[in-house]
Amino acid sequence: MLIHPWDAPHSDHEWQEWLAVHDFGQLAVNGLPGEAPYVQPTHFLYDAERGAHGEVLTHLARPNPLFTALEADPRVLLSVVDDYTYVPGPWQAPVGAPPEHGVPTSFYAAVQLRCTAHVVDDPAEKADLLNRQVAHFQPQGGTARAAVGEAPHGRLLSGIRGLRLEVTEVRAKFKYGSHKPQDAQERTAAGLATRAQPNDPAAHTHHHRRRTPPTT
Repeated sequence: MLIHPWDAPHSDHEWQEWLAVHDFGQLAVNGLPGEAPYVQPTHFLYDAERGAHGEVLTHLARPNPLFTALEADPRVLLSVVDDYTYVPGPWQAPVGAPPEHGVPTSFYAAVQLRCTAHVVDDPAEKADLLNRQVAHFQPQGGTARAAVGEAPHGRLLSGIRGLRLEVTEVRAKFKYGSHKPQDAQERTAAGLATRAQPNDPAAHTHHHRRRTPPTT
């Protein structure tokens, strides 16, 4: 992923705060020789307080073929992309140029976590992992805790394997045109505010937050 200086996060807090509420991504695992990589969509819990770059917790069904590939190579990449939208060319046209000379582009936020995967098979550790995930996604409660040998979820622990992903490197990008001339930024902001496509409100928030302040 190419990251221009103007698209880089302003701080670790920026991407960590975004990742805390964008907790569904794609886990890419190197394929076995002669095979394409495995890509698994999954919910996950990111814990910024664990290790140098944080830790990711998730779980998958035991028969998932991804585990065979993990045994051969535990290096994985978790990719999360959201708050994306299409930006029409006329919004980006230079001052004095015809609107049709503007170059269309995409706005999006993306975080990629390079990790070392550790498979969790101990029943008690799996129960703890599941309970931490449920507490994150369902803080209001309403689901019984998983406990080894106890109903209703204890018997289901054997059907899953946990994954603890030790984050070794983070690449984050907030591509929202903050390097564009002021008039193009204003045109884009107005367009996002009025077009009302599904991701336009989130993109507008990022664009406003990161845009270059006007000169005085």
